[in-house]
Amino acid sequence: MAEQSQPLLDQVAVVTGASRGIGRAIAVDFARAGADVVVSARSSESAPSKLPGTIEQTAREVEATGRRALAVATDVTDEAQVQTLAERTLTAFGRIDILVNNAGISFPAPFTQTPLKRWDLVMNVNLRGPVMCTQAFLPRMLEQGAGRIINISSYLAEVLMPGMMSYSVSKIALEKFTQALAAELQPKKIAVNALRIELNIATEGWQFRNPDVDFSTWDKPDAASQATLWL
Repeated sequence: MAEQSQPLLDQVAVVTGASRGIGRAIAVDFARAGADVVVSARSSESAPSKLPGTIEQTAREVEATGRRALAVATDVTDEAQVQTLAERTLTAFGRIDILVNNAGISFPAPFTQTPLKRWDLVMNVNLRGPVMCTQAFLPRMLEQGAGRIINISSYLAEVLMPGMMSYSVSKIALEKFTQALAAELQPKKIAVNALRIELNIATEGWQFRNPDVDFSTWDKPDAASQATLWL
């Protein structure tokens, strides 16, 4: 009965971008499913952002389910911080079963109004970040002979939306990275998948950037977290 209600019982999951929105929902739902969760994001109580939510708040929600949590402030564009995330995870839990590369940003603007540094930042967070996190955790998964890597993508990987070119390019590249890595790691019993979210999710970020939009018909972040849990 416990395995049916908690399919991730005693597994260790790392979720990036977990201080709010979809990442926070994934972290809490994974904990309810029995996993211990490493909560990673830039926003912490010592370095909060304009948006609500910190890694410590999410960690407390994980612990409220009865599971263990570890909050690690991480900028996924910083290789040293990503390595520290992996080291702290393995020191605390001794293993890594699931890596969810959820951290992502967008810079809505026409291409002609997109500075190169902003383009690079979107690529560094949305593509290079998952690559670095995967490189940091994959050696332990290979030692264990099992593991799951889930990259959070978007319908904008293929659908064109004005002003979202850099985001779209980063997501279609993330999906190609996922496909290639999945083929490479299949003989090693490590599953690599991308979850392309095709719903409009009312995250704190979208609501903050679009204060005049009516979000009443949009889905909540747990719609995406339940899909991630199923995957």
